Amino acid sequence: MRLCFAAIALICACPAQGQPTVRTTAPIAYLVDMSSGTVLLEKNAKRAMAPASMTKMMTTYVVFDLIKQGKLDPASKVQVRPESWRKWQRVGSTMFLKPKQYVPISDLLHGVVTLSGNDAAVVLAEAVSGSEKEFVALMNRTAQRLGMKDSVFGTANGWPDRRRTVSTAQDMAILARRTITDFPELYRQYYGLRKYSWNGIAQTNRNPILQRVDGADGMKTGHSREAGFCFTGTAVQNGRRLILVVAGLPSEEERQKESIRLLNHGFNDWRSLLLYPAGSHVASLPVYQGVQDRISVITPRNFALSLPVGSAQRYKLVVQYDRPVKAPIKKGSSLARLVAVFDDGTSRETALVAASSMEKAGFWLRTWNSLKNWMEGS
Repeated sequence: MRLCFAAIALICACPAQGQPTVRTTAPIAYLVDMSSGTVLLEKNAKRAMAPASMTKMMTTYVVFDLIKQGKLDPASKVQVRPESWRKWQRVGSTMFLKPKQYVPISDLLHGVVTLSGNDAAVVLAEAVSGSEKEFVALMNRTAQRLGMKDSVFGTANGWPDRRRTVSTAQDMAILARRTITDFPELYRQYYGLRKYSWNGIAQTNRNPILQRVDGADGMKTGHSREAGFCFTGTAVQNGRRLILVVAGLPSEEERQKESIRLLNHGFNDWRSLLLYPAGSHVASLPVYQGVQDRISVITPRNFALSLPVGSAQRYKLVVQYDRPVKAPIKKGSSLARLVAVFDDGTSRETALVAASSMEKAGFWLRTWNSLKNWMEGS
């Protein structure tokens, strides 16, 4: 096999004026553009940190997944165990649950997401798995499946546990992105609420960017002595969604100020250039032993680049694939990569997948196609 390259476009633009830079007081910061996958700010993004109540994002993801699979009914009610109530009543953030009270799963989710209730997270975990310990095991299996390689969870609510629970800003961003893309309807239903009431007690969402950054609709704050003030947040403007993670800040006020400033930097100083919408034909690749001698490859999702506002950069687009591409081929299978290579050596890439299936040809057609492909490649 050999790696083949095909330059499909050369984009010439005025000389780049350099990427916009921004400083932050946050010891840990990570800002990524979901529309392109480009990291706009990275500061200690892989440093181990205590996620504190941002842990509840994983608790929520697990429950969303069970609802989507039809294994959990959000309208079903569960009873608050007296021992759980005694342990978590008024400990940190609370939903103000009552012992032996029956609570719908949907309300517990609001208690976790909007109110950051430590009691709600534990009761929800017990309802799903029978015990918090079993639920945490499910959280950790899910984290590994999502590619959160540097995350380990020890509780369902993120309460300090002698540093057993650990994550990174990069992993929190992965979790945020997967929550939004895997469960768009559930995300819209539960994240972004300004207030929620239970047992006659109304509480305001602690999210520092809601109604302060245009398009802000999630996600989760956290705070502990070890973690400092931290936050995973997201907003969407003009089709661009940014995800921000900050951690280790000294105060609630500083967390709010930095979160707003960094997201505004991402929206105001960067732009997204959509090159190929999802499903776009990009190239035709030669096929070995197929009923046809070429197959179309398409982008499975939008392929965009993040570029500085007010400047442009020179780049070329290249299709890379291992030759020969052999039949049979299943529709949607990954066959190549589309790479945008910038003059400074950096690059962005996306997979290209087969636009259709193709069967393996009979003997005589395989012989003819093999001869043509050999002649084209010689």
